[in-house]
Amino acid sequence: MTDALKARIADVFNESGCDKNQAKDAKERKKGCSKPLTPGAAAGGCAFDGAKIALQPLTDVVHLVHGPLACEGNGWDNRHASSSGPTLYRTGFTTDMTEMDIVMGNGEKRLYRAIKEAIARHDPPAVFVYATCVPAVIGDDIEAVCKHATAKLGVPCIPINAPGFAGSKNLGNKLAGEALIDHVIGTIEPDIITDTDVNILGEYNLSGELWQVRPLLDHLGIRVHSCVTGDARYREVASSHRVRLNMMVCSTALINVARKMQERFGIPYFEGSFYGISDTSDSLRIMARMLVERGANTSLTPRTEDLIAAEEARAWARIEPYRAALKGKRVLLYTGGVKSWSIVAALQEIGMEIVSTSVRKSTDNDKDKIKALMGGDAHMVDSIPPREMYAQLKRGDADIMLSGGRSQFVALKARTPWLDINQERHNAYAGYDGMVELVSELHRAIVNPVWQELRRPAPWEATDRDTERSTLLETAC
Repeated sequence: MTDALKARIADVFNESGCDKNQAKDAKERKKGCSKPLTPGAAAGGCAFDGAKIALQPLTDVVHLVHGPLACEGNGWDNRHASSSGPTLYRTGFTTDMTEMDIVMGNGEKRLYRAIKEAIARHDPPAVFVYATCVPAVIGDDIEAVCKHATAKLGVPCIPINAPGFAGSKNLGNKLAGEALIDHVIGTIEPDIITDTDVNILGEYNLSGELWQVRPLLDHLGIRVHSCVTGDARYREVASSHRVRLNMMVCSTALINVARKMQERFGIPYFEGSFYGISDTSDSLRIMARMLVERGANTSLTPRTEDLIAAEEARAWARIEPYRAALKGKRVLLYTGGVKSWSIVAALQEIGMEIVSTSVRKSTDNDKDKIKALMGGDAHMVDSIPPREMYAQLKRGDADIMLSGGRSQFVALKARTPWLDINQERHNAYAGYDGMVELVSELHRAIVNPVWQELRRPAPWEATDRDTERSTLLETAC
């Protein structure tokens, strides 16, 4: 690991905007908060994976992975981030390093040729270059190559120095944010500036969730200048330093971007959520209030309250037919980050009971919000071994499990309804319409008659039990 990368990681760990860091003394802060990765244990992602998923939703740039083919194959398209326009981000680019490149030290030359070819073929506004473990180990200087390519080819080439061995996926998210701060944000001036310009940070437009929220803001006259990075364009992100307000959706990932934009450009930020009716309303209220404080027209506040009243009434009317079937149903929530509390709030609103929620990748602030929502008996777990998870579901401790795709087979083996709530999902659950969609999917999963059929003994199992019972009766007589 180079000295520059070590310094960058140390700076990320010393993030003053992180609640966890604020509670540490200077000595503890210097130690950082990264857990060493076990070689070969890739579950949960590495730093490269975290950087790639944070930046790949930038739709009009070339995302070039410098390394062996498998790195691009593993990290490509692992989120359903949607685009309303350009689709260049859907094309995989890699230098496809081989053993010969490694032995002969041809990595930097191969990288420059790949950048040149990508620009010639696709004419992108920028090229994002991701370092992986192999070129980092042999000493390829991607920052020097990107600097040379930018000067020579006239297209910004952005180095993303986040090799997998540097740390966890969350560290990769933050290193991606550092690359945006250092090389992208503030490099272009916007064409239009208004009093209601905002950025949304840490929103990736998974399955089109941004599109469920944007119409609400458009109705209020709030202009989303840039979403970092869902459905984003390079020029939008590069000129995002002139907005009035930043909304932080996932502080675990990009808190460093929000904090540094506040320091460098004077843009305040707040953390909010668009999951659940109450959280969506609260986020709209906070956004309107802070924009008015920053010079927006005071009519924004009453217009926001009118919109909230109308949307809440419409959402609850659509949810009402499902409430009786879902009320009191027990949920095992196995996710992490902002979803560990935002989904809790959404489920509680419709009367469901949270058996336990995982706090993997959650900050101390996330955990405090869970305690506030669930009270003193909040059951939070870091991780649940598959065997224990299976036992809980088999005993009937929960009526449904909400998790990512890796855990679905545990639930299915236990013959328990399961719903995908993680980044791989195909349904959008943000905003008022998203809450209605979530309730509809929960109802569809729980009342599905297939579960009764699965739990019913097979005909031969019933026959075996009858035979065994008869034998016992004869023996007793």
